[in-house]
Amino acid sequence: MTEAIPWADDMGPAKIIHVHEPSLGLNATLVVDNVARGPAIGGMRMAPDVTTAECFRLARAMTFKNAAAGLAHGGGKSVLAADPHMPRAQKERLIRAFAHALRNETDYIFGPDMGTDETCMAWVHDEIGRAVGLPAALGGIPLDEIGATGWGVRHAAQAAARHCGFNLAGARVAVQGFGAVGRHAARFLAEQGALLVAASDTQGTLSDDGGIDIAKLAALKDQGKSVMDYPGGAKGGVDAVIDAACDIWIPAARPDVINEANAGRLQARLMLQGANIPCTAGAEQALHERGVLVVPDFIANAGGVICAAMEYRGATQEAAFAAIAGKVAANTEAVLNLARDQGVAPRAAAIQLAARRVREAMAQRRFGIF
Repeated sequence: MTEAIPWADDMGPAKIIHVHEPSLGLNATLVVDNVARGPAIGGMRMAPDVTTAECFRLARAMTFKNAAAGLAHGGGKSVLAADPHMPRAQKERLIRAFAHALRNETDYIFGPDMGTDETCMAWVHDEIGRAVGLPAALGGIPLDEIGATGWGVRHAAQAAARHCGFNLAGARVAVQGFGAVGRHAARFLAEQGALLVAASDTQGTLSDDGGIDIAKLAALKDQGKSVMDYPGGAKGGVDAVIDAACDIWIPAARPDVINEANAGRLQARLMLQGANIPCTAGAEQALHERGVLVVPDFIANAGGVICAAMEYRGATQEAAFAAIAGKVAANTEAVLNLARDQGVAPRAAAIQLAARRVREAMAQRRFGIF
């Protein structure tokens, strides 16, 4: 018998697989958390410091996310410990090898995540035929390119702003991580009249109380530049975005960027979690006690996986966007209403809703989580 997993419970994880091939420099992990609702969909994350514990937390978030969105999929996640900015040929070799190693793990469907994109999913699909978020040339819906997750964040924002007592028109927005999720969330919110006043990436923070030109900033990022290369505005350290005075604060990068040590610096009225697990539990509770409304990750950022699940079944981009708008808005409203009625934090209400759906599915399966 192996040592007990400290974070295991009645919902999972169903399976943990470590893939190690020293000759390739391949060190990766797959966590299939729960497939009671169907095969797991979850992104492949690539970063030098990923861990099995982080992979499990992300996989559990996917279990809840897929259940809350009403998808016929369970939760899983894969992580590859490597620099996503390595030479393309080396990156392709690692990803193809990882996919090949998991060729028989049919309970898991790869999707893009931090450090991976549509091209990476094309490599996975070529190896094993089991990936979503594919390039349009392969019949896919390139969810990062079109901003599927950001589209969902925009609809979560609309529902949540009403609970906070303000409108999106004129709302001041700060985005931590101006990448695939953050830039599109900012763009879609700006279309509703919101103003981007701060944005960060791995090089630093850009802020401008008069508003940042999102198209100009996105063009710089497309050229491989940083928010620090934006002409104008004030520049600060990477963590300076936490101090931005705003109505809406969107974490859209790494896990646990808001923790017990820095949560008190946040000046927003509303946090929309565009990233997965961007807050520690203690920090999120502290924000709730201060009256900051926090829409949890697996509610606010479900747009990407909704799009992926619909692509997997042959839906069009238009149908996917319509489904994202409807599902994310309805789920956000349901969670915030439940939290208000029960006097609990939104995450507690969201887990209650999602866990009930997972356990209802488990009750129909001969072996529960499998």
